[in-house]
Amino acid sequence: MFRTMFSRLMAVILAAILVCVATLLMQFYFTMRSNYIDARMNELRVQAYDIAYLASRVRTSSLSAFGYSNVTEKYINWKTDTLYDQFKAYSVVVDRTGQITVYMSPELLRESGLVFDRQYVADTLAEVIQGKEIVQRQDGPNGPMFTVAVPWIDSNMVLGAVFIQTAAQTVYATYQGLAFKVAAAALAVLFLAGVSVFFITRQMVKPLREMAQMAGEFAEGRFDRRVPLSGSSETRELAAAFNLMAGQLAALEQTRRDFVANVSHELRSPMTSMQGFLEGMLDGTIPAEEQPRYMRIVLDETRRLGRLVGSLLNLSRMENSETQLAYSDFDLHEMIRRVIIANMHMLDEKQMELTLSFGDEPMYVHADAEQIEQVLINLVSNAVKYTPEHGQITIDTQQEKLTRVTVRDNGPGVAPEDAPYIFDRFYKADKSHTVGKGTGLGLAICKRILEKHGQSIRLLPEGPGAAFEFTLENGRGGGEKAKA
Repeated sequence: MFRTMFSRLMAVILAAILVCVATLLMQFYFTMRSNYIDARMNELRVQAYDIAYLASRVRTSSLSAFGYSNVTEKYINWKTDTLYDQFKAYSVVVDRTGQITVYMSPELLRESGLVFDRQYVADTLAEVIQGKEIVQRQDGPNGPMFTVAVPWIDSNMVLGAVFIQTAAQTVYATYQGLAFKVAAAALAVLFLAGVSVFFITRQMVKPLREMAQMAGEFAEGRFDRRVPLSGSSETRELAAAFNLMAGQLAALEQTRRDFVANVSHELRSPMTSMQGFLEGMLDGTIPAEEQPRYMRIVLDETRRLGRLVGSLLNLSRMENSETQLAYSDFDLHEMIRRVIIANMHMLDEKQMELTLSFGDEPMYVHADAEQIEQVLINLVSNAVKYTPEHGQITIDTQQEKLTRVTVRDNGPGVAPEDAPYIFDRFYKADKSHTVGKGTGLGLAICKRILEKHGQSIRLLPEGPGAAFEFTLENGRGGGEKAKA
């Protein structure tokens, strides 16, 4: 039944409103009932004192059940009849001996069928004669009754009491209409609250429904859709995060497509070249005396494929969160020298000048030596590859809170429009994928390796040429700050 968030919110909010309205209604009802009963009994109490005052003006010896000997008695009779007409209340005057004198008209007396409980009157009279007034509810011969009894005083002497009784249901009936009106108002408030909650709740869950719909479209590969920023601040923040995720998914999907396209191109180029040369040798198109030269080309292409596969495997390993680095403390300067020696043949072929701006003292760093060596190999290879003949390469190290390594060349450098993408996989600044221009994975691998170490690499903005700087954690072993 309540499976959706909309129905659950509606049910919870309406239940809370219903409980609040019911509680307030009950509190209002009982408060109004108590206040109304108190007001009605106080009004009867005032009337009882008026009758007691009038009774004191009449000589006791002249009182009779139905006599109208003077104006005062007639006024008392009128007042008691009015009490009956307005409040359905019955009035009697009792002297100290307990003799009841009824001031109601004979017709009303017969119509009311009033039977006063003489024992109750006698018991109550004993208290009233002491000067007390009594307002209480008791069960009489005709059902529950409200009774008001006040002393009848003349010349500071209690001569008797005035009793006024009315049926309890008569008092209750006067405020039952009010209770129905309050209940109707409460139902109206509940209805309006329910309508308001319906629209507010629907507006709250609308962005969530749109996000669910967008998620289904994302699953189908449609990453161009976005959720409108509407609703509460929390919903807008969630929608903004959802749209950010959509953008990242779109970028990731585009990267995946570019990756597949680039890998396919990088694999197809050497394989097409190798296939053509081999077919030419087999069908005799390539003379036997020229075959050794083409065989060397085929060998170079196989090596190129091997490097590409190796780079892909290395990049995949660096992006795997489960890959563990083999940390150790090693001499960075010694590692740089080994990398230079390994690339000396390329430096000699292009007659390039190499400058190492550090001395013979060791500089220890804490990292995975094999991976950092790969970073140095990639940076030096790129510098040699993109620097013209007779160019210059400089490697600088500095050790402070972190160790900084800079590899700089005086080649053409990186264009400003290419700088934001230089560390992307398969990105090439010359926008070409020709033989001899590399795979476009070297800098991407460097970035992943250093991120795995919790360090960074960046392209320095100043020229000439291209300069890449990366950081490493200082190691133990006596490394000192290198001299510039």
